[in-house]
Amino acid sequence: MPNFCRTVKPGLAASLLTAALLLLPPASNAEEQPVWHHATSSIGEPKYKDGFARFDYVNPDAPKGGELRLSESGTFDSFNPILAKGEVATGVSSLVFETLLKSAEDEITTSYGLLAEGISYPDDISSATFRLRAEAKWADGKPVTPEDVVFSFDMVKEHNPLFSNYYRHVISAEKTGERDVTFRFDEKNNHELPNILGQFPILPKHWWEGQDAKGSKRDISRTTLEPVMGSGPYKIASFQAGGSIRFELRDDYWGKDLNVNVGRYNFRTINYAFFSDRSVQFEAFRAGNVDFYQDNSASHWATAYDFPAMKDGRVIREEIENPLRATGIMQAFVPNMRREKFKDQRVRQALNYAFDFEDLNRSLAHNAFQRVDSYFWGTELASSGLPEGREKEILEELKDKVPAAVFTTPYKNPVNGDPQKVRDNLRKALALFKEAGYELKGSRLVNAKTGEPFSFEILLSNPTFERTVTPFVNSVRKIGIDARIRTVDDSQYTNRVRSYDYDMIYGIWAQTLVPGNEQSDYWGSASVNQPGSRNYAGIADPAIDELIRRIVFAPNREELVATTRALDRVLLAHHYVVPLFYSKALRVAYWNHLARPKELPYYGMDFPDAWWSKNTAAK
Repeated sequence: MPNFCRTVKPGLAASLLTAALLLLPPASNAEEQPVWHHATSSIGEPKYKDGFARFDYVNPDAPKGGELRLSESGTFDSFNPILAKGEVATGVSSLVFETLLKSAEDEITTSYGLLAEGISYPDDISSATFRLRAEAKWADGKPVTPEDVVFSFDMVKEHNPLFSNYYRHVISAEKTGERDVTFRFDEKNNHELPNILGQFPILPKHWWEGQDAKGSKRDISRTTLEPVMGSGPYKIASFQAGGSIRFELRDDYWGKDLNVNVGRYNFRTINYAFFSDRSVQFEAFRAGNVDFYQDNSASHWATAYDFPAMKDGRVIREEIENPLRATGIMQAFVPNMRREKFKDQRVRQALNYAFDFEDLNRSLAHNAFQRVDSYFWGTELASSGLPEGREKEILEELKDKVPAAVFTTPYKNPVNGDPQKVRDNLRKALALFKEAGYELKGSRLVNAKTGEPFSFEILLSNPTFERTVTPFVNSVRKIGIDARIRTVDDSQYTNRVRSYDYDMIYGIWAQTLVPGNEQSDYWGSASVNQPGSRNYAGIADPAIDELIRRIVFAPNREELVATTRALDRVLLAHHYVVPLFYSKALRVAYWNHLARPKELPYYGMDFPDAWWSKNTAAK
């Protein structure tokens, strides 16, 4: 518009400006009155309508009371839920603290209001605004405020690389109303951002900026064993540092009657005992000192339950598929490509030829496992065969940046299991090593130029894994590789993994049916040197970065599935890991004084939240 004020009298300028404004189209009602949603979903419409009474899978009449005794492997040294250092005590994040939204376990990536009663965002999703519930309160009775949310967001991004990467496209959080917080994005049309913003823990700003009982100022950047305060249903009642922690249900919990909480948080107390030895942990369960046990060993599951309480029905065993229905699993030996020896793809592929899964599955797992052959194993997102249709078109658009094998060779793991196949695959492994510049000298595999032996260390956090890793170590020794197992305590393991101080680890990634921003943290170039990321392998590849970007901005489900399969295919073609195995069900055992909903949620167990005790008189 021309600058009227430079050429006309002030009074006339005002009249012309008023006339010009009258000619403008009226502001849209959406701008004046934002549309508030009670839920947000990454797939389709939320199942539960506004004003719903409860989740379908809970028992609204579940009795309140009783004690739940649980166990954990390892130890803890902190109650600070946001740091990427220390070992946070199990239960603190989920029982003491709350998030803006709460997920439903009978839907895929759908979340409903918890601390927030509503969420609003413009059509281009350039921002998202959450409106807090007026009744939401901290354990000291003070209200949960927008200042708390802004503080929490700023702190998790500053002190935790995982959150920093996860929310890297969220550029600010600010108070925009008495109970409103608005998050602004540096990109538009990222449909996942509003949903995942409901997932970080909300902390009380006034508590963390205050003083402890000794008069010392609290420091959120450091670990702490001072019992923290939250807004959640439980409080920390007592603990023994590193050994046990006891949570008590709060009678004054603000959200006890909220629809997303009906039928949940039924135990009066929840106790966690920590064990450094899984066998001792199981003995505690068998003796009746622990109420629930998840068994990750197929051989143990098949042979260790021949005891009186199992025979007479006091202990119940179940194999539950529900939690894995929406989870794609990649469990693998993960070579660290930040080490020079693992940068050559042929070396990594050779290690897969040396892994005899079939013998391990037969001798240690009673053939209970299936070999993983996808980063999204067990879901519709897993690639198979040769690419077709839209998946093929996507890969062809990146033809010069992806391995040629994605178009010509379906990914298959080597098959061992009998002496001849083992010999053939070890010969293939040696041939690949030779192409990569290694040769056998005597009984050792060495670099042909430098004479340096090829050796590596597999870092573990628990002796339980040694049974699985030892056969692999023995196999690679047959081709002259000096492989060693190093088992360290939880704290040392965590610190070494966060700083990528390892040759190889026993790693696992669990995927949802709606992959998104977390893919950058798993295998994006931006995360390769970011301490604390889950890019354990050290992947930095332009084509993978582009596929991740397309996944995040996929306009519909069909495009998301096709692009994710393309990403899966490229990851597999680079042989970044040696895929291991997994089960299609979780194996759990529990004492029969525990009760659960008759029909578990389709995608989960909601344990322990929706379970209850038959001994409600117990204190």
